[in-house]
Amino acid sequence: MSGGVDSAVAAARAVEAGHEVVGVHLALSRQPGTLRTGARGCCTIEDSMDAQRAANIIGIPYYVWDFSERFKLDVVDDFIAEYSAGRTPNPCMRCNERIKFAALLEKAVALGFDAVATGHYANIVEDENGNRELHRAAAWAKDQSYVLGVLTTEQLAHSMFPLGATPSKDEVRAEAAERGFSVANKPDSHDICFIPDGNTRGWLADKVGAEQGEILDRSGDVLGKHEGALAFTIGQRKGLNVGYPTDDGKPRFVLEIRPKTNQVVVGPREALALAEIAGDKYSWAGLDPLASGLISQPGESFECHVQVRAHSDPMPAVAQVTVAGVDADGNELVSELIVTPNEPLNGVSPGQTAVLYVGTRVLGQCTIARTVSAVPAEV
Repeated sequence: MSGGVDSAVAAARAVEAGHEVVGVHLALSRQPGTLRTGARGCCTIEDSMDAQRAANIIGIPYYVWDFSERFKLDVVDDFIAEYSAGRTPNPCMRCNERIKFAALLEKAVALGFDAVATGHYANIVEDENGNRELHRAAAWAKDQSYVLGVLTTEQLAHSMFPLGATPSKDEVRAEAAERGFSVANKPDSHDICFIPDGNTRGWLADKVGAEQGEILDRSGDVLGKHEGALAFTIGQRKGLNVGYPTDDGKPRFVLEIRPKTNQVVVGPREALALAEIAGDKYSWAGLDPLASGLISQPGESFECHVQVRAHSDPMPAVAQVTVAGVDADGNELVSELIVTPNEPLNGVSPGQTAVLYVGTRVLGQCTIARTVSAVPAEV
């Protein structure tokens, strides 16, 4: 129970469905003075008290489990390491993958519980053979299946999402008010929970440090200086401070961040378009493409939709999992999930998560490790 309206209503519905329910709030920070700022963050002291009040009204036991050390190692430190490597991580994906549906689920199962129920808007559907599949929620506007794309077959077997079939968030808030929950009109949390003031750039500069480096064009020519590569994101236009304009007068955008050399590469908007994305860290939310019948043998391509942000539209694409092995020269080949969208993707960075859908079903995901521009650099 995060302390928000969704998890409170989810817990109440689980009780009414006949389950024996225990409310658990995750303490993810050991800084007792950390409180919510507006609608930012989550899992604060204020949130734990809100969750306690909701549990009291429902009439279920309530506990606070300290996962702060695991959260720091698996989410916060990972976030810093990914940015330091020039990638753009999604900490909410890592939290679901390594905390809520790994560390929390492992402890719950060890204690004899059957499942972890959350307030996420998504559905679990069983096929005719009893295989569990993760699907989009009824309300696409609130659908949260993207951030659950990291769940594995085993984790789906021990997961419940009581809000998945709810038509709207307004209905959940109205239900919360009827139940007497004080969080009925509490704002949704947003931004990164461990950066409650929302200043990611300043937070990273404090953790990693900032050092002046070069701003290059796609040909490698130096255009100017920057005060720290980690302050930039792919697709950024403002704040480049390049010394002179382009020949055609069009703005430049950040195309690449090179942490090892502390360089930032900029270029035209068109160069942000990607013809291909790929990652060797991938997983399946249920049966894999071969077991699902999407392909007849390993290495075949299949049609799907790809979504690269929590609130972006899914794009038609063709995906393929390459087969690991050794090439003719004896070099080891690493298996990759390669996704080729029907139309180029814009402003996507290594480190982001690409989630694959077949209809409403979440097939699986990969962390983007490399990209191929749709507009090659001029030689």
